[in-house]
Amino acid sequence: VQLLPTFQRYEPQAVAVIGPDSTQLALTTAAILGIFLVPEISYEASVETLSLKRLYPSFLRTIPSDRQQVKAIFLLLQHFGWTWVVLLGSDNTYGRAGLDALHKLLSASDVCVAYRGTIPTNSDASNPELHNLVRILTDVRVNVTIVFSNSQSARPFFEVVVQRNITGMVWVGSEDWSLSQTIWQVPGIQTIGTVIGMTVEKPESVMLERFESWKMVEEDAVAKCASTAEAGGESAGSAWLDCTQHCTGCCSLTAAPNTYDAQASFNVYSAVYAVAHGLHNLLGCASGACSKGTVYPWQLLQKIRQVNFTLYKSRISFDASGDIRKGYDIVMWNWSGSSWASHVIGTFHVNPDRLSIDPGKVLWHTKDGQAPTSVCSKACQPGERRLQQSRHRCCFSCVACPLGTFLNRSDPYSCQACGLDEWAPAGSEACFNRTVEFLSWSETLSWVLLTLAVLLMLLMAALAVLFALNASTPVVKSAGGKMCFLMLGSLACTCSSLFFYFGEPTRLACLLRMPLFAISFTVFLSCVATRSFQILCIFKLNVRCPALYDAWLRRQGPVLFVAASTAVQAMLCLAAEATSPSVPLRDYGAQPDRVMLQCAPSAAAGAATAYTVLLSVGCFALSYAGTDLPAGYNEAKSLTVSLLLHLGCSAAVLCSQGALRGRAEAAAKVLGALGTLGALLGGYFVPRAFVILLRPQQNTVEHFQMAIQAYTRRR
Repeated sequence: VQLLPTFQRYEPQAVAVIGPDSTQLALTTAAILGIFLVPEISYEASVETLSLKRLYPSFLRTIPSDRQQVKAIFLLLQHFGWTWVVLLGSDNTYGRAGLDALHKLLSASDVCVAYRGTIPTNSDASNPELHNLVRILTDVRVNVTIVFSNSQSARPFFEVVVQRNITGMVWVGSEDWSLSQTIWQVPGIQTIGTVIGMTVEKPESVMLERFESWKMVEEDAVAKCASTAEAGGESAGSAWLDCTQHCTGCCSLTAAPNTYDAQASFNVYSAVYAVAHGLHNLLGCASGACSKGTVYPWQLLQKIRQVNFTLYKSRISFDASGDIRKGYDIVMWNWSGSSWASHVIGTFHVNPDRLSIDPGKVLWHTKDGQAPTSVCSKACQPGERRLQQSRHRCCFSCVACPLGTFLNRSDPYSCQACGLDEWAPAGSEACFNRTVEFLSWSETLSWVLLTLAVLLMLLMAALAVLFALNASTPVVKSAGGKMCFLMLGSLACTCSSLFFYFGEPTRLACLLRMPLFAISFTVFLSCVATRSFQILCIFKLNVRCPALYDAWLRRQGPVLFVAASTAVQAMLCLAAEATSPSVPLRDYGAQPDRVMLQCAPSAAAGAATAYTVLLSVGCFALSYAGTDLPAGYNEAKSLTVSLLLHLGCSAAVLCSQGALRGRAEAAAKVLGALGTLGALLGGYFVPRAFVILLRPQQNTVEHFQMAIQAYTRRR
């Protein structure tokens, strides 16, 4: 071997090599020829390793790389939803490399490999390894097996499959054996199930017809050569030499299967044309006259990589890895009795990678004629996450996502929590916006409550006018005189505080509604307590302790008591708002699908409520103590009932606070306040208005004097 300092001027006898037809040989020749940058175009070597240009810089091929075949098989599995498969490959470079590439691709997807095995080479159907391999297939219980093997290794394997009576499975075959006669001629193979294979895209039918015509001519030439040889003699030997110069391999070629010949010869045909186009471009033959200069291999290699032409409607060009840009046909075996045939049911195209299957051409060899399934676990229902049960991610149980979570399809193994303003029912695939709930102005319940509040305020205004017109009458004086207007005004303020419960809570509404209600209602209760105490002093305590009533009047007791009681309540409310102010709050915990807008309860507000209740109890005690007073001054019955109703409404509201939230809580508070106001108006003011309007004879000084005299006689 002559060593040269550079290969730029290297002039070999052959500037390009076409072949060989096996992967093992191509790996050797490509490594050697790559050193000298001699173009080598293989028509059968498909292993993906040959695409590595740093190792095989001058290698090209007219058969697609196994990388594309692996993609086609993967897309086929995805198309039919097969996620539980077995991978088998021949124990050679072709099988091992194909299995590695396929296993790597499946591992990154949702397809699981139940078992991966190797088919031993140079064996027969009696090999115990093959029988053990087939036994494993039945144990793992899969319906789809991918066999990435050459035809020599695949034949004994399928012989064992037939012997062990494995039926109804789907076999996905690699390009090497999918249409191999040695496989489909295995006795009884039509019982194994459905066979789907990969084949290189078929050339145009015109090309196949030309090849068949050529083959027939060659067969005639071989027969002629044979008959001449039988005549014997030197002339016969000379004639045979002429024949073999025409075609030295006619006999073996005509004995090969038709389909294999057609496809393989077209790959060779494409390789020859690729070299021819490269030379054509290198020598500048497009101008009409080819250059006579020296052709160096590295120059031709550059031109071959750039070729782009059409050969019988088949585009011939190479990518950066030296691989031809060609896809695969997806074929399915069909049987009519013992007659075998194959039909193209789909195609795999490259750049971009896409698979298309014609469902009308698919004929499943199953009991029901339907597409078989091959999954480890059935798919979960929408909103159910996968709970993995083994190392295979395809084997799982299904668990519904709990309330407030959803299943994102990008991660089927975990449920994701919804946002703060979102919710999801159990077993959901999406979150929904929560309904924002508050006691709005526009809903029917609000209109009913507002109508009652307005009617109460109109009643208070009417009572105030009536009492003002009859201010000098005994009934109005016995009710408190001018103090009645303060009491009605405080009740009106109490009623007006209810309007802050409607609409979306604001900071101002939350700050005002509790203090306004508590202080106004305290004024009313203080007036009631003062009035009850005064009447009690006049009729019961004045005799026993006259100085007490005189001091009460002389020291402005009623005014001081009302002012002091109101001031205490005001201070309690101020302290409550200062320590923990009531602000708008979004309550997310009440109901999963709703957001309750309400005012945050103040921890110190309980003191103001307790003071109101204490004052109410005091009023009740004073009114109850005057049950035997004269009829004109006896408010015990009506006022006691009113205060009992008030305490009952207050207790109901306090008890409902833990059970009701949002709109219901606000409505309950408004309804309780309306019940209290209605009871107090009905128990204290309405009976007097009844007397003024309908019993005027009882609204006289004489009637009240008679009542006092009757009370005095009883005592």
